[in-house]
Amino acid sequence: MEMIKNLTNVRGIKCWGAHTGIKSLRRDLAMIYSDVPASAAGVFTQNKVTAAPVDLTKKHIADGKAQAIVINAGNANAATGEQGRLGAEAMAEAMAEELKIDRELVLVSSTGLIGEPFPTEDIVKGIRENVSKLTTKSNAGSFTANAILTTDTYAKEGFVEFGVDGYEVNMGGIAKGSGMIHPNMATMLAFIVTDVAIEPKLLQKTVEEAADKSFNMITVDGDTSTNDMVLVMANGKAHNDMLKTKKDPGYSDFKKNLEEMMIHLAKQIVSDGEGASKFIEYEVVNASKVDEARTLIREISDSTLVKAAMFGRDPNWGRIIGAAGNAGIPFDYQKVDLYLGSDEKIVKVIEQGVPQEFDRNMMKKLLRESHLHIKLDLHQGKSAAKGWGTDLTTDYVMFNSVYTT
Repeated sequence: MEMIKNLTNVRGIKCWGAHTGIKSLRRDLAMIYSDVPASAAGVFTQNKVTAAPVDLTKKHIADGKAQAIVINAGNANAATGEQGRLGAEAMAEAMAEELKIDRELVLVSSTGLIGEPFPTEDIVKGIRENVSKLTTKSNAGSFTANAILTTDTYAKEGFVEFGVDGYEVNMGGIAKGSGMIHPNMATMLAFIVTDVAIEPKLLQKTVEEAADKSFNMITVDGDTSTNDMVLVMANGKAHNDMLKTKKDPGYSDFKKNLEEMMIHLAKQIVSDGEGASKFIEYEVVNASKVDEARTLIREISDSTLVKAAMFGRDPNWGRIIGAAGNAGIPFDYQKVDLYLGSDEKIVKVIEQGVPQEFDRNMMKKLLRESHLHIKLDLHQGKSAAKGWGTDLTTDYVMFNSVYTT
């Protein structure tokens, strides 16, 4: 049987996922290592309260270089003061010492409960005991993906092979996230490695643009976390000519595959939304500007009333239009078409601002499906965007009412 490819199939990448005891049953320490320094880029939470690892990683990635990433699960190391800051630094220091690399080449991430004292000694001990286990064996990729989970019900992974100007390039990614998911990133982490050769500044710009199409277009509950980050390392071991500008041969192929990887991981996060029973794709077409299309999607997808209607299989399209009108985006309602349904069938419920007759029983059957589709056609431009979200269920409320107990 052919093994599923993952992080370890990227040239020069080793990884491992270990159990240190921070979480009682699951692996809780993930490590990713490139055998050469790599171009690195990242995007981070927009929350004004940032966790210690976010602050440290922003400093370490400022020069566009990295060689290792270490992640702990079970404790967010957020709102932990000086003790947390020292804990994040200790993680980077231990990883650097064991790998014999500069500490500034180590990026640090944490996920878990906010405000709990950070178990620095246990995590540092786990790092020192497990660095020697870093490997290219395929099971290590799976272990690493599982070691970053918190309330997730499954590991989120992706891998793709593609060409850049005639050179074979590999890209692997992992992510976590289930609750506190909201546009501009929320309790979600994603780590992507590739062997393409690309300059750091161009990589950073590409990651930012790809994040706007993917992780910044998902929502579960409207809460943006303290710990979000997406990190990408590109170590150049594909030996393609260095990508320096967007006009270079092969750049468009790299960007396309990075966007697809990020969208793939982002959609997995939404599919695993806490308590969710529906995966909803939102689409706005023929808008004046891309940013306006994205803003409309974010407003609609984060509407409590819209999400509750989808949970109840209620074809109450008025909630969708009402949410769109709250987005602060100018559009002519008399030109709007609105479609509602599932992946299998979508029905026009408004045409040019006029409500259309439709079979409500048939619509309720469509809304029983696990994958739903809402499409808004503004008829006022050529721009479009997509986003993804969930319904709002009683299970979500129950889970989050007792999460820390």
